[in-house]
Amino acid sequence: MAAEEHGLTANDYIVHHLTHLRNHDLRNVVDFSVFNFDSLFWTIGLGALGCWLLWLAARKATSGVPGRFQAAVEILVEMVDSQAKGIVHNAESRKFVAPLALTLFVWIILLNTMDLLPVDSLPWLWGHIFEAAGHEREHAYLRVVPTADLSITMGLSVAVLLICLYYNVKIKGLGGWAHELVTAPFGTSKNPVFALILGVLNFAMQMIEFVAKTVSHGMRLFGNMYAGELLFLLIALMGGAWSMSATGIGLALAHIAAGFVWSVFHILIIVLQAFVFMMLALVYIGQAHDHH
Repeated sequence: MAAEEHGLTANDYIVHHLTHLRNHDLRNVVDFSVFNFDSLFWTIGLGALGCWLLWLAARKATSGVPGRFQAAVEILVEMVDSQAKGIVHNAESRKFVAPLALTLFVWIILLNTMDLLPVDSLPWLWGHIFEAAGHEREHAYLRVVPTADLSITMGLSVAVLLICLYYNVKIKGLGGWAHELVTAPFGTSKNPVFALILGVLNFAMQMIEFVAKTVSHGMRLFGNMYAGELLFLLIALMGGAWSMSATGIGLALAHIAAGFVWSVFHILIIVLQAFVFMMLALVYIGQAHDHH
């Protein structure tokens, strides 16, 4: 949907593209009754696509000379497995953790790659479908980059947190982990008063650490992808402002050049952010196996 096509200002254009397709308006800062249907649709759909691609590679795997697709998947699996071995030293845990890391890496790459689609392509198509259904086209909201939605990235980071809590209990036992919560990182004391004070401080520090790791884990991915999405929108506005004048033609050429350069650079960001998220997940799960 080009801005000038519907008489939108640059601000209206960006706001429209950054508005989710929701079940109702978000009235509070935190409202768990609001669902971003577009993010859920693309996240679940691309997750299923990623699982299907990995299943297809495993199904067609041969012991002979591998094809290009099989070779690429094997390289990816070996890379993730080597990272998991270097961080999570429990072989039994790696039977679950390594495939989890691979799934996260492939899934997030697919989610991030949606940012490379022309910003007006899918919203334009959805606008026509919405209009054909008898609704006003200007209310046809659609965002197609799930990792630019904080609820998705925080959902992934909270899932990693829950897995870390599970391994804390599984590896250390409920009593052992409870003891660690009140004795690390400052230790304890034989004096009952000091022991109580240190226990409270240790527990507070542990809770702060869990919250900080989870929030930073999700916010890092969200911040990078949201900034990338916003920059693509600004580049699109340059193309929408072109006209048959020297300035207009210059904007059109700048739009093409900037879009190409940013797309090429963004490929690195797409892969890097998926790798960072996967590695942090492995590190946090690995820390859950360590005894203090």
